[in-house]
Amino acid sequence: MNRRDILRAGAALSFAGLPMWRPSPARAEAAVRKLFIYGGDFNAGFVRYAASLTGKQDPRICFLPTASGDAPGNIVRWFEICTKLPIRPFVQRAFISSHNQKEAFEQVFAGMDAILVGGGNTLNMIAVWKAQGIDKALRTAWENGVVLGGGSAGSLCWFEQGTTDSRPGDLSTVEGLGFIAGSHCPHYDAEAGRRPLYHAKIKSGEFKPGYACDDRAGIYFENGTVKQVVALDDKSNAFHVTRRNGEVIETTLPKHILPA
Repeated sequence: MNRRDILRAGAALSFAGLPMWRPSPARAEAAVRKLFIYGGDFNAGFVRYAASLTGKQDPRICFLPTASGDAPGNIVRWFEICTKLPIRPFVQRAFISSHNQKEAFEQVFAGMDAILVGGGNTLNMIAVWKAQGIDKALRTAWENGVVLGGGSAGSLCWFEQGTTDSRPGDLSTVEGLGFIAGSHCPHYDAEAGRRPLYHAKIKSGEFKPGYACDDRAGIYFENGTVKQVVALDDKSNAFHVTRRNGEVIETTLPKHILPA
């Protein structure tokens, strides 16, 4: 299958009708809120791990490329990676109209086992989500047991605040959705300005304590608490960063190495 065929297949899948599904009150009350973040872009290792968190064979996993403006290249790459994995891939675009999609976001997300968010401009993505009601639909899905996650913008968005390159000029601050308490810094090992800025924000008290991830490391949260840290190689890590007696304390979290 060439790239054009993959893109066409993705478009067809993205707007395919989904079965109406709603969790029972008992399921919604008992659902574990699962969220998996990683510092950089998505890859087969992280998608495979996210699939395992659903506890299902052949899970349906949705990709949200909002932060890149639903860039066709990112969508093609998503389907290319997923062809090698035991999952059913799907894409939900945000730049759409009612002429080519009839299902509400809530309906689409309710039919998923996991939803992964791609990288790009975090500030713009959150603005679009709030305008479309996608932020509320994601929270409902999460509270009903759908696994959420993502990397870069797709990791930053779930926290209360973090460092972003979403504006011209220098790195700056963005306010997230607050699904996970505290702050976050992605690209911890890949961009030289990230670590010093994050430390400065925490030391000043502007940022709450939080978590930082190298590009090839991730953190899995259950009900807002760290459950497991994973990495694709031994040199990549995730960290808890806090302030104590006016100084920044950075703690490397124990990790499990995933197959790439």
